[in-house]
Amino acid sequence: MLAVGTVVWLASELMFFGGLFASYFTIRAAHPVWPPPGAHLDTAQAGVFTAVLVLSSGTMQLGVRNAEQGAMGAARRWVVATIALGVLFLGNQALEWSRVPFSPSTHVFGSLFFLMTGFHGFHVLLGLLAMAFLLVRMAGEGRDPGDTPAVEVVAYYWHFVDVVWLGLYATLFLLK
Repeated sequence: MLAVGTVVWLASELMFFGGLFASYFTIRAAHPVWPPPGAHLDTAQAGVFTAVLVLSSGTMQLGVRNAEQGAMGAARRWVVATIALGVLFLGNQALEWSRVPFSPSTHVFGSLFFLMTGFHGFHVLLGLLAMAFLLVRMAGEGRDPGDTPAVEVVAYYWHFVDVVWLGLYATLFLLK
């Protein structure tokens, strides 16, 4: 039941991000020059941190596998590794925001860039908080039968956040 509820909730999140993508492409279609002059983004650096985020999905999945096998110590270590990678990604996003040569009020691309990456960053932060609570839940010596489903649900969310970023990276950084 927990997995079904999570999938339904993620479907609503998918619609939210779908609306952001629809807005982006609608506005982009109305502008003959896109992105506007001066909207340079560091595609290579963002690509490296995209790889970091994708790697974090792998570490999270290793946490799920270890939880399923009852190896909660190893599962906790993989969740900690995932948190570290997620923090690196968010740190890069903050650095990127401080370095872009535009603001949300410079042009519509700037508004969309900060809106889309900001909401994604917020979702990454929520995922990191969920993993922190997961670690607290998994801290006890005994085995809680609810630990594995909790790890799986957090992993669903984390994989979703990663997939959304792949779409954002392709849209904002690669499509010209």
